[in-house]
Amino acid sequence: MTKQEHILIVGAGLCGSLLTLRMAQRGYKVTLVEKRPDLRKTEQDAGRSINLALSNRGLQGLRLAGVEEEAKKLCIPMYGRMIHDKQGNTFLSKYSGRNNEYINSISRPGLNMLLLDAAEKMPNVTLVFNHGCKTVDLENASATFKNYETGAETSFSGDILLGTDGAGSAVRKSMFNHRKFLFSFSQQWLTHGYKELEIPATKEGGYRTDKGALHIWPRGEDMLIALPNLDGSFTVTLFLPYSNSDYCFDNLTTPEMVLEYFTKEFPDAVALMPNLAEEFFQNPTGPLGTIKCSPWNCYGKTLLLGDAAHAIVPFYGQGMNASFEDVVVFDAILDKHEGDWTKVFHEYEKNRIADTNAIADLAVDNFHEMKEHTASELFQQKRKLETAFEAEFPKEYYSKYSLVTFNEAISYDEAMKKGRAQDKAILNLIDDGTLKDTMTLREKLELVKKETKEILHDDAVVRNLK
Repeated sequence: MTKQEHILIVGAGLCGSLLTLRMAQRGYKVTLVEKRPDLRKTEQDAGRSINLALSNRGLQGLRLAGVEEEAKKLCIPMYGRMIHDKQGNTFLSKYSGRNNEYINSISRPGLNMLLLDAAEKMPNVTLVFNHGCKTVDLENASATFKNYETGAETSFSGDILLGTDGAGSAVRKSMFNHRKFLFSFSQQWLTHGYKELEIPATKEGGYRTDKGALHIWPRGEDMLIALPNLDGSFTVTLFLPYSNSDYCFDNLTTPEMVLEYFTKEFPDAVALMPNLAEEFFQNPTGPLGTIKCSPWNCYGKTLLLGDAAHAIVPFYGQGMNASFEDVVVFDAILDKHEGDWTKVFHEYEKNRIADTNAIADLAVDNFHEMKEHTASELFQQKRKLETAFEAEFPKEYYSKYSLVTFNEAISYDEAMKKGRAQDKAILNLIDDGTLKDTMTLREKLELVKKETKEILHDDAVVRNLK
């Protein structure tokens, strides 16, 4: 970098705030523009934000920017999935057989505020709120914004423009509509939506259920989850079909219907939610979808990162983590090619797009696993065996979940391929009765390794034939 180049970043969510902080630390002049009010000064609407699970890939991004330890103060460790059946019985399915591996429940606005505070302290950062992006000049790294307080329009420009403005990205829309630019875009919605509810803290400020787990009420077609908050409450999220079901958002139209449904499907949860019916109708219903697009960059001037490039459903807890890993990958490529934005952008996309496609697919897979399979006997057998492998052979075996969540040294794409092969291998061996009770754990592991290797080989042959 021969001069203090100016970077215009559109979108001050988690990815944009971390990216702003890191680019400022590298010496760039940064202007960060956000359409919403400054969340540090205004209270957020209830029911619009799924609780976040922070894990290794996200932590490395915070570590890079020097804010990991501050962020950890906002975290509550969750060691596994606490599965609730219809009778109110529970059992804990640990995320890993290694004692030091867990995910963290964290407040989205709390973390966002931390990152904005850190960015604002940098002398080379300008934060602009209440300005919605209307048009983008992709070739010249400039954009026109509407000031929502005055109604006036204003323009900002930089040497480059980075779009981190989320799933509804205005920067991506400009690429889509640009006549000189061949842009591919896909958006796939789940038939389910989500609604946030709450398990409040006790009168003494304590937790009404175990805070050391992510709670799941899997019911096949629908599902309830709950994540702990620092104030003793849990953020509860209902995932339910919009229509064409005995119970769906279309027909849960009265307090009586809501209570009937919850009492039938989640009786132990109902006892923990005194304001259930009121919150159900007060909080909005949100959609769940996956966005893939390409290319992410154009003219060596504009680049998409985070959800603007690859929005995913929340069921692997990796949306934020993937966006923070974007910043890590982008930063590493800057180390190699700083000064040549065209090369940086192309190299970044080349290195990243297969991984973000992989985690998008895995997130949809996990949606079906969580609501349908977590309570099944076969799934529980597989998880019990995997956690035993990880406990006994911590350097030899990582489950698919561990590969994705705790092993940031390998890519999402590699984690998906190896993890799916391992899953298939274990399920085949259990179903065939090959894994005998008389076998040692080492013998079982060697059989799983052998079967996994054969599946990976077969998969590679198929890919090469395509």
